[in-house]
Amino acid sequence: MKHDTRAPALFFAPFVSSTMRVEPQWIDYNGHLNMAYYHVLFDRAVDELLSLVGLSRDYVETRRASVFAVECHVLYRRELTESDLVRVTAQLIAFDDKRLHLYLEMRHANEGWLAATSENLSLHVDMVHRKVTPFPPDILANLALMKAAHSMMPLPATVGRITGMPKRSAIRVDETADERESEIETRH
Repeated sequence: MKHDTRAPALFFAPFVSSTMRVEPQWIDYNGHLNMAYYHVLFDRAVDELLSLVGLSRDYVETRRASVFAVECHVLYRRELTESDLVRVTAQLIAFDDKRLHLYLEMRHANEGWLAATSENLSLHVDMVHRKVTPFPPDILANLALMKAAHSMMPLPATVGRITGMPKRSAIRVDETADERESEIETRH
C-alpha cells in the first residue's frame, strides 16, 4: 500500500502557502500591486491547498474533474509593492458533497501584517460534461480531515460579510437636495 504523504499536512491549521513574490509587471500606475494580482496570489495558494486534499493537476487529468471558483469576496487591507514577499493562510470553513467554502489571509512574509483577505466558494465540476458533480469518497475523506483541524480555529469576523456602504453615509439618487441638506445640518 502506498503511503499518502499529504495526510499529515491535512492536520495543520491553518494551511500556510509557500512564499510568493510580488512581480514588477504586476505594479499599476498607483505604484502598488494591481487588484487583479491579489487574486493570482490567492489562486496560487488555493492550488497548493487543493493539492493537499488530492485536487491537483493530476486529478484533473486522471479523473476528469476539477474545482471552479463561483464566488469571491476580497478585502484589500494594506498595499503591497514590488518585490514584497507574501504568504497566504487558508481555513476550510465548510464543505459538502459538491462545494468548498474557504477563507484566506495574505500577509507580508517578513513583517506579518495583513495585506488582504479572500472568502471563496468553489464547486466540484465534471470536466467532460461541464456540470457540478459530487466529490469522490477519498477527496471527501481528505476534506473531512482538513475540516476537523480547521474547526479548532475561530471563525474569522469577516466571513459572510456583505458588500455595501453604511446607510447613514450613502447618497441615494432618490433623495432630494433638501433631505441631504437637512441631514448635513443635523450632523453639525
